[in-house]
Amino acid sequence: MKKLCLLGLVATLASHPVWAETKPAALKDKDAFVSDLLKQMTLDEKIGQLRLISIGPEMPRELIRQEIAAGRIGGTFNSITRPENRPMQDAAMRSRLKIPMFFAYDVIHGHRTIFPISIALASSWDMDAIGRSGRIAAQEAAADSLDITFAPMVDISRDPRWGRTSEGFGEDTYLVSRIAEVMVKAFQGVSPANADSIMASVKHFALYGAVEGGRDYNVVDMSPVKMYQDYLPPYHAAIKAGSGGVMVALNSINGVPATANTWLMNDLLRRDWGFKGLTVSDHGAIFELIKHGVAKDGREAAKLAIKAGIDMSMNDSLYGKELPGLLKSGEIEQSDIDNAVREVLGAKYDMGLFKDPYLRIGKAEDDPADTYADSRLHRAEARDIARRSLVLLKNQNNTLPLKKSATIALVGPLAKAPIDMMGSWAAAGKPEQSVTLLDGLNAVIGEKGKIIYARGANITGDKAVVDYLNFLNFDAPEVVDDTRAPQVLIDEAVKAAKDADVIVAAVGESRGMSHESSSRTDLNIPQSQRDLIKALKATGKPLVLVLMNGRPLSILEENQQADAILETWFAGTEGGNAIADVLFGDYNPSGKLPITFPRSVGQIPTYYNHLTIGRPFTPGKPGNYTSQYFDDTTGPLFPFGYGLSYTTFTLSDMALSSTTLNKTGKLDASVTVANTGKVDGETVVQLYIQDVAGSMIRPIKELKNFQKVMLKAGEERTLHFTITEEDLKFYNTQLKFAAEPGEFNVQIGLDSQDVQQQTFELL
Repeated sequence: MKKLCLLGLVATLASHPVWAETKPAALKDKDAFVSDLLKQMTLDEKIGQLRLISIGPEMPRELIRQEIAAGRIGGTFNSITRPENRPMQDAAMRSRLKIPMFFAYDVIHGHRTIFPISIALASSWDMDAIGRSGRIAAQEAAADSLDITFAPMVDISRDPRWGRTSEGFGEDTYLVSRIAEVMVKAFQGVSPANADSIMASVKHFALYGAVEGGRDYNVVDMSPVKMYQDYLPPYHAAIKAGSGGVMVALNSINGVPATANTWLMNDLLRRDWGFKGLTVSDHGAIFELIKHGVAKDGREAAKLAIKAGIDMSMNDSLYGKELPGLLKSGEIEQSDIDNAVREVLGAKYDMGLFKDPYLRIGKAEDDPADTYADSRLHRAEARDIARRSLVLLKNQNNTLPLKKSATIALVGPLAKAPIDMMGSWAAAGKPEQSVTLLDGLNAVIGEKGKIIYARGANITGDKAVVDYLNFLNFDAPEVVDDTRAPQVLIDEAVKAAKDADVIVAAVGESRGMSHESSSRTDLNIPQSQRDLIKALKATGKPLVLVLMNGRPLSILEENQQADAILETWFAGTEGGNAIADVLFGDYNPSGKLPITFPRSVGQIPTYYNHLTIGRPFTPGKPGNYTSQYFDDTTGPLFPFGYGLSYTTFTLSDMALSSTTLNKTGKLDASVTVANTGKVDGETVVQLYIQDVAGSMIRPIKELKNFQKVMLKAGEERTLHFTITEEDLKFYNTQLKFAAEPGEFNVQIGLDSQDVQQQTFELL
């Protein structure tokens, strides 16, 4: 049976999904199935499939169900439980063709169990841990009836002023590309059609992390070479890994908004990369083509988007209204609509929804008794993964780990902040289920020592900032100030410090300060907290700073004041326990920075793999007429790949198997890493390559591989890295991806700066 006669089946199977009782052979041929269904659809039903509707005040649930039953909605987002989504799928089963709905949500770093934010996951440099977080997130989301997530977010970010730095995996093309592949496979599992998997939709395509000035929604103006070399590879890695969807960015690219960019969506994504999946606009992006200045009205905006290849209109206000008239007038072709509908239906097929529209919704009698029950969380996994994401930035005089018998002054506005611990885009996570730092320390220290808690300061003393952050949160204010005078708060903290053996200060940003629409001009810790740190330093007690933040901060002064600094980002549901594990030495930190920490905001952009220049600054030599800032030290405060441990690691001299490499050969670079300290621990050995002289300027180094290795105290292990011509390729001025014969430097180290080097030649 090559063709499925759907209209006849609708008449006889009115009480069941059409797809449930069709012959199995029909469902085995995706292209034939989708093509046949497309022939059965009216124009209104086709356009309905292109509308992705947000659950909210603009369209109440009852109206949504009516629209679904009429065949005028293809999917929704922001409804996240089985009881919410079942009635909508029921409505779809009352529609003429019974085309199932899909249900979407932003599952970024966990669903109910919140894992560390994405920049923190990248800090683990642990692909297995990152994959586990994505697999659990998919399982939890699928169990709640979700079919697709708008993730992973793989925008390269080299300007930490951008609030969405927290949502991505850092500055490096290679590392982010590796993670993109891992996350897509984790979300989708063996198949996105399986009941415990969800479809990935990589975002934001493209170049969103390069918005000018770090201002959200801003323009991107970039050379093609930089695009192809640095910013596009992570999206491509996600596509090659099988991502079923692509969410399109809000920014413009060289003067053309992504949502209307035919080159981006058709030439690059579909023709060159061979993408066959679903493309989705970002929220309201089609209407925003008017504000971008490329569309005079909604009609033209819809025309530009559908012509560019935007399949689904998120929070649609224009496709449903304008596409019928555009088709009637001949301004668009029927094929423009059909091509988009084909991808929507294909995605639903790939999610397994035609075989079973209730695949992830299940039966009402099987719904969890308590959707929000703690028993549905994966706490052990969240704690383990969070520990792996923490980065020890400083540990002067072995201030850490803390003694469990100590009296500890725990201060700071983030010491007892359950909602902030979850970070931005915390999906269905509940603040009351997250473990604060105060909770974590108390759980470890028990009766052995003592915790003296004092808030010490508010997040910020700037009321306008507090008002802005709370305006972004519609349910309830997230930033709640202690109404006492700032000096009263500081005095209370100082008293606690004087009565303690050591101070632990939880400082940084509220989660709303590192979020969409939260770009900053200043990367300093807010002044209210800096005043607190200064007062604590004056007590003379050992001072440990626990940073909570979603972007690199300018902590030059704090680095001088503190005896130890632990970067914890926003560590998720089990964050407090994970941080306590590291502070007390029950877990040896192994995280490495996936993004450079600048000395000041004036250095931005600062990233490790910048291009070579004609007048480079050389440390220790006069800076006149070299590329430097004369009023501060040149170089970062903490480089890419940096992170300390409670033990020490050393590397032997590097050995190369040959000093030459032919185009079809392999070269082995080996090094022996030894744990020379007294504590078992993990470290990340990193391999960088520099193309010494090419047809165009090349970076001073590029990460090309790494290995995370666990060693017992006194243990050593020889690691091998294989280098091939593929590792040496780059996009030249003609955008040809190729390697050029010549000299290359190989660098191996424990961060991007502290490396040893050898040279080989590509023949």
